[in-house]
Amino acid sequence: MADDPARQDRARSFDRGAQAYGRARPSYPDDAVRWCVPEGAHRVLDLAAGTGKLTAVLVAHGFDVTAVEPSRAMREQLTSLLPDVTPRPGTAEDTGLPTASVDAVTVAQAWHWFDEAAASAEIARVLRPGGTLALLWNVRDPSVDWVARFGEIIHRGDAQEREPVAPRLGDLFDEPEHATFPWTDRIAVRTLRMLAASRSHLLTLPAERREELLDEVDELGRTHADLRGRDEVDLPYRTVCWRARVRG
Repeated sequence: MADDPARQDRARSFDRGAQAYGRARPSYPDDAVRWCVPEGAHRVLDLAAGTGKLTAVLVAHGFDVTAVEPSRAMREQLTSLLPDVTPRPGTAEDTGLPTASVDAVTVAQAWHWFDEAAASAEIARVLRPGGTLALLWNVRDPSVDWVARFGEIIHRGDAQEREPVAPRLGDLFDEPEHATFPWTDRIAVRTLRMLAASRSHLLTLPAERREELLDEVDELGRTHADLRGRDEVDLPYRTVCWRARVRG
């Protein structure tokens, strides 16, 4: 992550939002994970693993997964979800793993917090020759009216870039490939508030302003024609992915 105090504060805010993140954030679709992690890979580093959303999918696919996550609160949530996985403290710029020790590195919903140059160098170091770096983001589909309104509420006043952009990996990696995987997450309407509360923008707002926006999310759930009176709803996503092989 760039040396920007505001961005650092937002990245650290997940310590406060770990429980909401673990309970409300979506998983990742199998077809995206299969595209991201190459056939023949065995040992995978899930970097900035958070509460284990992607880690769980990787484990289910049979990979030997090492989860690295700087936040203690996030690691505790991951352990609750996956008691057989012991997450390690570490960062994208200093993973603590041996050189050439993994076949693939995955980063879900976190690349934008990293110092790209330092993270690229560290990831290239821990990858075996020809290994793959894969980046994933779940992006809500705003073509659905209530989803667009939800996004407007939770990003109101947020200056951070919302749409994922291609990583700049330098000459350590081949040119990244790109793919997108549409899918839907079936959620309880009442969890929209918790999903909103897991966002770094809301986590770093003054309490009064945060509650105002969360109350607007509740109002959306009570009044929008597609949500009113419903227990569950399909939340459409696009999982946006890039993958690149390390050179050497």
